[in-house]
Amino acid sequence: MKSIISFDLDMTLLNPKTHKIPNSAMEAINRLRKSYYIVIATGRDMDNYFSRQFRDIIQANSIIHSNGAKITAGSEVIYETYMSNSLVKAVLKFAERENLSVGATLGDYDYYTHTEQVIERDRKIWGELKRQYNDPWKLLDKKIYTLAYVGEAKGARKIEQEFPELKCPLCEDIKGADIVEKRNSKAKGLQFLCNYWETDIKNTYAFGDSMNDYEILKAAGTGIAMGNAVSELKEIADYVTTGIDDDGILKACEHFHLI
Repeated sequence: MKSIISFDLDMTLLNPKTHKIPNSAMEAINRLRKSYYIVIATGRDMDNYFSRQFRDIIQANSIIHSNGAKITAGSEVIYETYMSNSLVKAVLKFAERENLSVGATLGDYDYYTHTEQVIERDRKIWGELKRQYNDPWKLLDKKIYTLAYVGEAKGARKIEQEFPELKCPLCEDIKGADIVEKRNSKAKGLQFLCNYWETDIKNTYAFGDSMNDYEILKAAGTGIAMGNAVSELKEIADYVTTGIDDDGILKACEHFHLI
């Protein structure tokens, strides 16, 4: 019976410096396909305009989107849960009051408070991005899996203090955080897929680099931190591979004789 190998996207598979997935990582994934279920486990919704290209390149068997709030197998949604309308409204009001940039990317549009902060961050990290901004209050008419915060760590801590039902794992390399209900996680998504495919979580492998990977690396049979991962993740990982710039995915797969 096949087991599961899950990969975070940003800074694990996708190098933001080049906007590309290293050839060695794709080589590893393509060699793994025959023997393992390939899963992307990410804070992104991989079906939006910002992410679809990488979804189509990787061609995973399943995707844990939005830190576990949505799971797809192929094109089928097999699990999803949403933030309540009242919670989204409260977070947006708080963000407006505290001068924080909070929102979401849905379909082809970005819905953020204080878009000037998103624009400034994008220019520093990725260069000019052709985002199509829309009124963030339109999020109240949509199904929201998770929200995102753009800014320094202190802003994320403010949100956690105001909303104890939320957690904001930082993505320090891109100056921001996911805003996730505590009931959701990539780890719960991995367990869901283990049940779905009738495989034991003890036999799974999970790759990651940021704090939203903390729970899944602890839950997986083997948690693998990238060489460029945050120190907290390296401390709980079963193995630390080399960085995204140094064929970290391929080298870890070879180390564990997965390929």
